Amino acid sequence: MNIHEYQAKKILASYGVKVPRGHVAFTVDEAEQAAKQLGSAVTVVKAQIHAGGRGKGGGVKVARSQSEVKEYAERILGMTLVTHQTGPAGKVVKRLYIEEGCAIARELYLGMVVDRASSRITMMASTEGGMEIEEVAARTPEKILKEVIDPAVGLVAFQARNLAFGLKLEGKQVNKAVQFMTALYNAFVNSDASLVEINPLVVTAEGDLMALDAKMNFDDNALYRHEDIIELRDFNEENDKEIEASRHGLNYIALEGSIGCMVNGAGLAMATMDIIQLKGAKPANFLDVGGGATTEVVTEALKLILSDSSVKAVMINIFGGIMRCDVIANGVVTAAREVAIKVPLVVRLEGTNVELGKKILNESGLAIISADDLNDAAEKAVAAVR
Repeated sequence: MNIHEYQAKKILASYGVKVPRGHVAFTVDEAEQAAKQLGSAVTVVKAQIHAGGRGKGGGVKVARSQSEVKEYAERILGMTLVTHQTGPAGKVVKRLYIEEGCAIARELYLGMVVDRASSRITMMASTEGGMEIEEVAARTPEKILKEVIDPAVGLVAFQARNLAFGLKLEGKQVNKAVQFMTALYNAFVNSDASLVEINPLVVTAEGDLMALDAKMNFDDNALYRHEDIIELRDFNEENDKEIEASRHGLNYIALEGSIGCMVNGAGLAMATMDIIQLKGAKPANFLDVGGGATTEVVTEALKLILSDSSVKAVMINIFGGIMRCDVIANGVVTAAREVAIKVPLVVRLEGTNVELGKKILNESGLAIISADDLNDAAEKAVAAVR
């Protein structure tokens, strides 16, 4: 789950991370009032969308008067902001963050992720603040500093100092950096975050460290422990089909291809998408129905796939371990009765109750293209869309 910058800053500030003062605004009038409350000589008007690159797309403006705040708010609110992360369709800006400006001496980078290679939280820092960390990693990987954190003891002061020295901080700035990083680590762990990114982390003219921007992502599997974070969810920033999928406990991600996929298990789903790509087509979605899905859930999953107008064929790939093949078959038949299937349907079943599953499908009267294995299913699905 993602949240907006202003929401992330509020969470981080509650743990002691220093952030500039600011207020969210949903209208131009609210933006003007927020700027007056701040009373800052320089005010920053920021578009709030779940994507990076807002500044390059025209979604971040520095105002030096109340009239400029109004001008920028009128310009940004309601605009379709296109960045490298939104794709060509862009996202409509429906809220702003009005923030006080600060005197920036240096721009740095600080971030935290769960590193799969070490199975531990890792804190990363770089002197290349303001740049995309992926770009820094590709061009100058030596400029990314890392500290892998032992979960038994947490972030240790000497690790924070190592990063501070690597960022070329001096004097009192080092201790301030240790406090900042410790607060960031506590926020990350206690909120069950999967990513926190401060880009840029700025050193002000007064020598303070401040999070000028903030991004936070959270582990969906831990949200049941954080009702306050769940309330921050902005459905306007999410795909309608992904929202519907979440209501049925489905793991669904919309993609840009033409072959709809229904698979049980994330690993098998990834392999299914890979082989579709290998055969010369593109998947329209990632959809993992899980191991314990019911006939009703499978029905909703298929209806979700078929609601996508870009889907020209559907490929169902089930390896029945916990998930039984007959449950999938009953779900397909039930969905077909509720929604007319007007595209080719390729089904590959294997595993628990596979013969019963095939019997249900064969006797359903549906025009199903049976496949013997994954390779055969992919070839038939790609051939069907062509």
